[in-house]
Amino acid sequence: MGLRICDDVFLYEDTCHVYVLCDRNSRQAVLIDFGSGDVLDHLGDFGADRVTDVLITHHHRDQVQGLERAVAAGIRIWVPPVEAGLIAGVDEHWRTRALDNDYDVRQDRFSLLEQVPVAGTVAEYRTERYGAFDIYTHPLPGHTVGSVGYFADIGGRRLAFTGDLIHGEGRVWSLAATQWAYTGFHETAGMEGVAATVLSCMQVLDREPELLLPSHGDPVTDPPGAVARARGALQELLDMRRRTPWDPEEKLRSPWTQVTPHLLRNTTSMANSYALLSDHGSALLLDFGYDLTTGLAGGSDRSSRRPLLACIESLRRDHGIDRVEVALPTHYHDDHVAGFNLLREVHGTQVYSPSHITPVLESPERWDLPCLWYDPIPVDRELTPDGAPLTWREYEIGVHELPGHTLYAAAYSFTADGRSVIATGDQQSTEWEPGIRPELLNYQYRNRFRIDDFVRSAELYRKLRPELMISGHWAPFEVGDDYLDMLLSEGERLARLHRELLPRDVDLGAEGFAARIDPYRSSVPPGGRQSLSAAVRNPFPVRETAEVVLHVPHGWEAEPAVLRLDIPPHGEAVAHFQVHVPPGSARAERRRVAVDVTVGRIRLGQQAEALVSVR
Repeated sequence: MGLRICDDVFLYEDTCHVYVLCDRNSRQAVLIDFGSGDVLDHLGDFGADRVTDVLITHHHRDQVQGLERAVAAGIRIWVPPVEAGLIAGVDEHWRTRALDNDYDVRQDRFSLLEQVPVAGTVAEYRTERYGAFDIYTHPLPGHTVGSVGYFADIGGRRLAFTGDLIHGEGRVWSLAATQWAYTGFHETAGMEGVAATVLSCMQVLDREPELLLPSHGDPVTDPPGAVARARGALQELLDMRRRTPWDPEEKLRSPWTQVTPHLLRNTTSMANSYALLSDHGSALLLDFGYDLTTGLAGGSDRSSRRPLLACIESLRRDHGIDRVEVALPTHYHDDHVAGFNLLREVHGTQVYSPSHITPVLESPERWDLPCLWYDPIPVDRELTPDGAPLTWREYEIGVHELPGHTLYAAAYSFTADGRSVIATGDQQSTEWEPGIRPELLNYQYRNRFRIDDFVRSAELYRKLRPELMISGHWAPFEVGDDYLDMLLSEGERLARLHRELLPRDVDLGAEGFAARIDPYRSSVPPGGRQSLSAAVRNPFPVRETAEVVLHVPHGWEAEPAVLRLDIPPHGEAVAHFQVHVPPGSARAERRRVAVDVTVGRIRLGQQAEALVSVR
């Protein structure tokens, strides 16, 4: 039933390999993965009386199906950060997982049937003490998006517990599991996990383990040889689906390219990240989303989105940077800020944010916006747009509001190596040549686009006169007068077309709504109260009175029942309500409330909704 790997480490064969790390002095054990839990009936075979902790490599049922036994035994359960929702929150996953017209082909349904509580998530890129053992956790995406591996030095040997990343001497346990997205949406669709497996295998070797201990298959005694065999076949399989060959060495080892000697661009991230380097050995990052990406998985739940920190090691190794001091967001979208919290946790990086972006970062649940990151991102310092510049090390950085792509965006202007630079996020494409009609202005109405925003941004650029423009999804661009003139012309044309097409007599702006509710998502206990605020727009060129009624679920109460607001021409005013949920109300998710708006003699109806959960 058990195989001795080395002193104090044993393999128990179950629905997956369960590794038993046993401290002979205390007769206590730590487990890597859990399987059905039958290992608890055989602890004496390994010299243990009890288990203190179990560390999970990934969420699949063969790793975790018996975790209820661990809970009953009082064992602490530690899970990968990205996959906590597939273990401790799997009931909600089963309730909300799309099944009809489903293009999400990840194996996220190979999850627990019933959720179990966990002690917490493992700390990626760090060593923590579990029981009597110091164990380092490293992200190993491939078999699943959120898989992790564990490294421990035991008995003079470095052991790598790699889950289902690799199987035996150079195979993988499942190719189907590596298909994260439905084929056809981009060049590597369906192959994201294959590419991630190659990169993860390379990172395993970087830690120089003597043994790889997989979840299935024999222990790997020749890690470089096994990885080389798996990597060769995986590379060939991947290149069959690509137009151009893919070089994992370059992606992992050389993620940064030079814009100027002190300004680097990350070429391996989903949205461009830029590193501004100081001669003091520190760096400031402009955006940091999905590093070392091989393409995103098909879903939009938490377990399909994973930040990594692979490129930070290159800053240290190749560019003399010993700390990443500050991260600045150009806007709140996940592909630009997903890695901010991980940077803070691992490297102590501080987040500075313009004041109009801060509320979205810190309280995403309050906002009805697309592309929100799942977790609050604390802000260490607020910046005032168009106020005094930010002084960081030897740089002065101008902070400017940049509405257009989203209302909650900023541009940053600075000089690097004698060249004036402006960072513009996703405002517009820089893939432009004179005389060629550009696919240029990147506006999304739900991001709260306003009709004249691109006129304003073009005017800002003309005022600042940058030499270089760096952006979120395009190469750095040499800015000339012809480009600036074109941006202004296109911004004015965009505004004119909106004014020609939208009603003249009822101006609801580009968004087309007269109200919005804050917070958009909230929760309240039975018998509790929730404050809601409705910002109401007057769509007319004269002062009007707005009547605002909050509609709530049957049996709930709204106070006051009706509010009247005096609103200036094309202005806004805010109505404040209290929602009371009756005592004894059943648990319910996302109950809907709405504001019914009448402005002047025009009834616009239920213009905005919000979601209130009873918990």
